[in-house]
Amino acid sequence: MKLCFLVEELYRHDGMPLDVVRQLTSWGHQVDVVRPGGSLLRISEEVRAGTHDAWVLKTVSGGPGLTLLEAAAAVGLTTVNDARSIRAVRDKVLASVIARQHGLPVPVTYSAPRATLFADVPEELFPLVVKPADGSSGRGVRLVSEPGRLADTEQADEGQLIAQPYVPNAGSDLKVYCLAGEFHATVRRSPLHPDAPVDERAVPLPAEVAEAAAKVGAVFGLDLYGIDVVLGPDGPVIVDINDFPSFRQVPDAASRLAGAVLELARTGGTDRRGAIAPAPRVPVQAEISHARHRPHPTVGPEAAMVAAVPEGARI
Repeated sequence: MKLCFLVEELYRHDGMPLDVVRQLTSWGHQVDVVRPGGSLLRISEEVRAGTHDAWVLKTVSGGPGLTLLEAAAAVGLTTVNDARSIRAVRDKVLASVIARQHGLPVPVTYSAPRATLFADVPEELFPLVVKPADGSSGRGVRLVSEPGRLADTEQADEGQLIAQPYVPNAGSDLKVYCLAGEFHATVRRSPLHPDAPVDERAVPLPAEVAEAAAKVGAVFGLDLYGIDVVLGPDGPVIVDINDFPSFRQVPDAASRLAGAVLELARTGGTDRRGAIAPAPRVPVQAEISHARHRPHPTVGPEAAMVAAVPEGARI
């Protein structure tokens, strides 16, 4: 297959997605890497030529890559994920409205162009988590303890902001990654508690969180995505949704993701936008499978290593 990866400057030397590109290339596929923020593109002709089987996006939220992916989708080319779905989750204001409309466990969300305007939020909802509406990778996320501290958190040229009530936690988030129906969970240190003593590791996926993660994919029409979950006193709360996340600590992540990209390129993904997923069947512990089909399995000693890696929970 011939694939086009849109990779912006922030991820130019990043293992994700470049390890995926290398894996696909080693399997005999042609992968063109386009840097929308750092190269001259004859984009109208490149898109209209339609020579790629699928386009894949790994960019920052506010970068030009999404526009190029939308251009490919506009002329009928396959994209991974659906470009409309990416747009929906990258705008955190829009994502919060869609999520709450479908009953997902997302905090009540306020929006304002400046942090000081959140002083009108009811005081009983403080502390607040304030972050850019188009932010990513924890950029600009801060915890504001009381209305009088909002002015201290003002930052220049942030654009639209959102604020949500803080969910008490032990200093860690549960990161849940989905690769075309395969789910993995890891514990990560919260950006709000950078000094918390957290053992970052892969963990079993709780059934309640698995249901919420599957529902996110169904509601937004995503195939490759991640969610950040806080296990609060009243149950799991989704605090962020990301298209094409880092997949950090997912076993054999590059190979798994490369296989998922190929499958989605062949099938065009699943048209689930706006649908509600049935409750998934997820084991308490990840299952080990030695016979799972891979589109392009690795060869030699590495294959034995891959076979020994526990598979993620699947729906």
